[in-house]
Amino acid sequence: MRFLSLAAILMATTACTTTMDEPGKVPQVDPVSAMEKGAPIIAYPETRKGDVVETIHGVTLADPYRWLENDVREDAEVAAWVEAQNEVTDAFLDTLDGRAWFKARMTELYDYERIGVPTEKGGHYFYRKNDGLQPQSVLYVRHGLDGEEKVLIDPNLWAEDGATALAGYVPTEDGSKILYAIQDGGSDWRTIKVMDVATGRIHDDEVEWVKFSGMDWAKDGSGFYYSRFPAVEAEGKFTGLNENQAVYFHKLGTPQSADVKVFARPDRPDLNNIAQVSDDGRWLITTSSSGTDDRYEIALIDLEQPSAGPRVLIPGYDWNYSYVGNVGSDFYFITNEGAPRLKLVKMDIRQGTPEKVTIIAEDEATLDGVSMVGGKLIANYLVDAKSEIRVHALDGSLERKVELPGIGSADGFGGDMDDRQTFYSFSSFAQPATVYRYDIASGKSEVWAAPEVAFDPADYSTEQVFYTSKDGTRIPMFITRKKGVEGPVPTLLYGYGGFNISVTPGFNPVRLAWLDAGGAYAVANIRGGGEYGKAWHDAGRRFKKQNVFDDFAAAGEWLKANGVTTRDGLAIEGRSNGGLLVGASINQRPDLFDAGHAAVGVMDMLRFDRFTAGRYWVDDYNYPSKPEDFRYNLTYSPYHNIKAEIDYPAVLVTTADTDDRVVPGHSFKYVARLQEMAGPEDEPMLIRIETRAGHGSGKPTDKIIEEASDVAAFLAHFTGLSVPASE
Repeated sequence: MRFLSLAAILMATTACTTTMDEPGKVPQVDPVSAMEKGAPIIAYPETRKGDVVETIHGVTLADPYRWLENDVREDAEVAAWVEAQNEVTDAFLDTLDGRAWFKARMTELYDYERIGVPTEKGGHYFYRKNDGLQPQSVLYVRHGLDGEEKVLIDPNLWAEDGATALAGYVPTEDGSKILYAIQDGGSDWRTIKVMDVATGRIHDDEVEWVKFSGMDWAKDGSGFYYSRFPAVEAEGKFTGLNENQAVYFHKLGTPQSADVKVFARPDRPDLNNIAQVSDDGRWLITTSSSGTDDRYEIALIDLEQPSAGPRVLIPGYDWNYSYVGNVGSDFYFITNEGAPRLKLVKMDIRQGTPEKVTIIAEDEATLDGVSMVGGKLIANYLVDAKSEIRVHALDGSLERKVELPGIGSADGFGGDMDDRQTFYSFSSFAQPATVYRYDIASGKSEVWAAPEVAFDPADYSTEQVFYTSKDGTRIPMFITRKKGVEGPVPTLLYGYGGFNISVTPGFNPVRLAWLDAGGAYAVANIRGGGEYGKAWHDAGRRFKKQNVFDDFAAAGEWLKANGVTTRDGLAIEGRSNGGLLVGASINQRPDLFDAGHAAVGVMDMLRFDRFTAGRYWVDDYNYPSKPEDFRYNLTYSPYHNIKAEIDYPAVLVTTADTDDRVVPGHSFKYVARLQEMAGPEDEPMLIRIETRAGHGSGKPTDKIIEEASDVAAFLAHFTGLSVPASE
């Protein structure tokens, strides 16, 4: 059964002196000119400064770029600013010799067949596959494991620009129908439809206003459960707060207006509410949460007696209880109650107040997930951020470990209790995902799908080191290089550090291109993530957020002190919460880092909770409405801590117009402030704004390559990475 988590569920200067004649009109300037040394001077577009000044909790702050929070699709002035910024950025990127080489190499590296882990239902095997450079992966089905594959859903036919994606799918128990979600332009909003597997016929059923939702069929295939928000007006669809999520049942063959609301909490509009059907089909398990922390209230609805209403099984919002599966009345949950690195417990729901019996006790390793397949419990552990798979009997006794190829990440192991096999994938920094079939009785793995790639994974090496942070905490870090690359080399350091999310080894053609150019790639497993369980997360959130930035700085210091990177050759990169990490790190340690890429970052730590999903993030980011929280956030907020006369490294910010997770206004305001403070000879402070794209998911392959090659060329230029000459 699925292991659900709701976590893992922010006055350009100027060389231009022209004034703005009217809102929505940005002066046209020559964006790049040459200095005597050949380095470009950036003539940034002029950015209007507003007069917003507020006193909050006794602190008076100006917010001159508040107007850049407006939706680019609805505000002509913001749209003109975006166009002008992209023109400046493109003109600068055109001067970089490495841009063409990175694009060519990344295109070559992406051009391999990628196959996902299959799901079996009713003898049908469903899986995604991308032939190589297809914008979106295609959903296939095989009738029998060795049967002929058939295209079931090809999202590449949905939009000319390839920006409409298949966001998820769930087959019925007999495999005769499939429920699938459509994502357009990178938005978090989803549209759900139903297809007949045998004929390919798309049913008339269509469900909208779905976001942050599970999807699950009734066991008899009569309909499905999903979560949705109330419909909103077009204006504000991509920026307004998401509240009043409720669980509905859609009966096949009926309009969405007839859907039945089966679970809601109108007394708590802030709650997220999702649901899944128990393994035996008897119960609907609802999971409610108020933020991004794994702190849930669990309720059960008896689908044989739905009029009885929900029964709260796990009250309050204190602990992580994530449903794994059930055998009759015995329900299995992963929990961190009394076990910071998690354990598996069993409860007999026939009891009024069920006893929580420990089945798999807490371990020194972190329990990252459990599945119930073939009468076994398959537990996925993180051992210093690397996967280790252990197979247990239902009583929790350890039977064996699954032999993995090395340092990497294993995912999958789905299925049902009567299955004799399951599937999983394994990948690492230089090893694309290979899919294995695992025989549950014998414990043997065999390759089911292995990619053919334009490189030899054996040409690269990964080591794990441990370094000491500012307060003495021991932090792990992976370092990957191409074999034969000697001495200090320009290095790209990546980090995340938040929301209990673990950063584990995984393959990315973008990173391999950096290695092929002669650089090194490092991943620091800093606090705030989930690599070592709840305590590791707690040590990097709310009033301990500064630990995250200290851990990242210590990683950079270690890389320079130990001869991995050159004196002026350390670039940093992060996405989303990692974009916040980059912004704060550049503000705090401009002397240490030599270039930065902040992608879709949260940059205004005083207003993040006012847009879309931002209100959930208070579990990690504090409550700006509270005086103490507000003042702490002000100490590191990237937008508010940019200062004049500081020699900042070169910065490239990337975001997208349809990002309705971290709204692009965060990045707009941050860059406007950077440009305002930049001197005429300072390094570039640029922003690249993608259209018809969102927070990252659903982005077509060609857009991924275009953006990644721009970023890599920028970071290579400012770290001294000598990119091979383009052919």
